[in-house]
Amino acid sequence: MRPLTASRSLEIHRAKPVLGPDADFASADTEPHETQPLLRLRGARVFSRTARRSDPAPSRLSYRLQRWMLTPGIRLGVKVGLPICAIAAAVGLFFASQDRRDALGAYIADVRTSIQERPEFMVNLMAIDGAGTSLSEDIREIVPLDFPISSWDLDVEQMRDTITGLDPVKSATVRIRPGGILQVDVVERQPVIVWRTRDGLELLDETGAHVKETISRKVHADLPLIAGTGANDHVGQALELLQTSRSLGNRVRGLVRVGERRWDLVLDRGQRIMLPTDRPVRALERVLAVNEVQDLLERDVAVVDMRLGQRPTIRMTKAASEDWWNTKVTVSNGQ
Repeated sequence: MRPLTASRSLEIHRAKPVLGPDADFASADTEPHETQPLLRLRGARVFSRTARRSDPAPSRLSYRLQRWMLTPGIRLGVKVGLPICAIAAAVGLFFASQDRRDALGAYIADVRTSIQERPEFMVNLMAIDGAGTSLSEDIREIVPLDFPISSWDLDVEQMRDTITGLDPVKSATVRIRPGGILQVDVVERQPVIVWRTRDGLELLDETGAHVKETISRKVHADLPLIAGTGANDHVGQALELLQTSRSLGNRVRGLVRVGERRWDLVLDRGQRIMLPTDRPVRALERVLAVNEVQDLLERDVAVVDMRLGQRPTIRMTKAASEDWWNTKVTVSNGQ
């Protein structure tokens, strides 16, 4: 290889094209020339400009459309909304025909009937426990059922409400037992007192609820008697007073509600104990205590007035008052 000298270097420099301010730009427009290779690797041309490529960036409209499609609402609408709309349109198109709707309804009714009328769902009879003969007849009368009947057609809650609406029924449960039996368990109200009204005699339980009517007092002679307007609202207090007066035995005839605010205890021989509005049991206990000591109620006393607790009053019978006045006049004349 020939050594590089100063003259050789100058020749190479002159052969290179001028790229500075003295470059000939006119020659580039008139004389076409091929671009020199940018990199040579073992004599091969790797990079060269053969053609102008298009801009890979999307257009503004395409960019906005792509961003709009990436929003969560649009994506959800495309994934979920469009299938739902398509299914709804198909269903609506199917049910647009009246014949198709009727056919589908008849098919569903047939399937439902075939299921409900299976033997394991049929109820064949009704059993009532806890009720008397008359009450059982009343229950069967207000709950008319045409057996056999499907259990799907029975509303046990409504039946229970209907049965508990009867006066003698305190509570009731209704259920369907295995074997197709409609079981009705009734807790019957027990009468504990007789209430005399203008319309007749009624039997009440411990809460004052109506049980039934009775035509004669002798039929329920073992039950105590109360009377007066509003007496049924205070049966608990009446029972407490009657329990307190049990020491009087058969002398007690009953209780009378006076003015819908207080009680009078009625005894035989026309005697009456007028009790106060407040704490009537305490007032009755005081009267009974005096009676045990001085036999107050064994005397000719018509009324024991305890309405004023600080000043009890005793009213004598008419015969006893006349005898007392006659005795007083006789004693006065003798003096």
